Amino acid sequence: MNDIVEGLLTAARLILRLDADLIEITLRSLHVTLTATLIASAIGLPLGAWLAVNRFRARRIVIALLNALMGLPPVVVGLIVYVLFSRAGPFGVLGLLFTPTAMIIAQVLIITPIIASIAHQAIRELWADYHDLMISLNASRRQRIASLLWDGRRPLITASLAGFGRAIGEVGAIMIVGGNIDHATRVLTTAIALETGKGDFGMALALGFILIGLSVAVNLALHALGRTERGSRW
Repeated sequence: MNDIVEGLLTAARLILRLDADLIEITLRSLHVTLTATLIASAIGLPLGAWLAVNRFRARRIVIALLNALMGLPPVVVGLIVYVLFSRAGPFGVLGLLFTPTAMIIAQVLIITPIIASIAHQAIRELWADYHDLMISLNASRRQRIASLLWDGRRPLITASLAGFGRAIGEVGAIMIVGGNIDHATRVLTTAIALETGKGDFGMALALGFILIGLSVAVNLALHALGRTERGSRW
């Protein structure tokens, strides 16, 4: 019990005094995850809209595959990225393994299917309302997708936030491709695992509280956007 109380007090002191290591790890986590979310959104949002608007023979198979990839184990993604960027891999010459770039690539692969799937569901509902209007205006596919992306921006922001929330808590793939190197690739989740193993519960708890705070902030944003979206339909 004393260890728990002491750990909580130490965590509070570290957060209140803005410990340098704590700030560095948090900023690196945000940099990696925000970058990955932006890239994944740039890929996933148009892909989801394109799947909602277009009809082709293998469409159902593509959608089913996209939904299946939402549950892809992160450690498998980490292993794939590791193999691709290791010295023996096809992209080993780039020297990206154990860098924040490799961590970003892994997170992009993990969250792009999530963002694309949520975007597809949102745009499909919107397309049902806009279909006749778009056809009557003789809008091109590019114009249809652009209009749907703009008018569906609230649920699409929700999709991106869901991807961010998934990525910020990722540890398996990040540990494999990043290596948890101090002052280089150490982020919130990998630092928590390390500090817990070392028995430094104060730092581990401080990092955990920050991670919980970020997760709560994302969920509150999702809730607020959801209420705004529901309110705009009445």
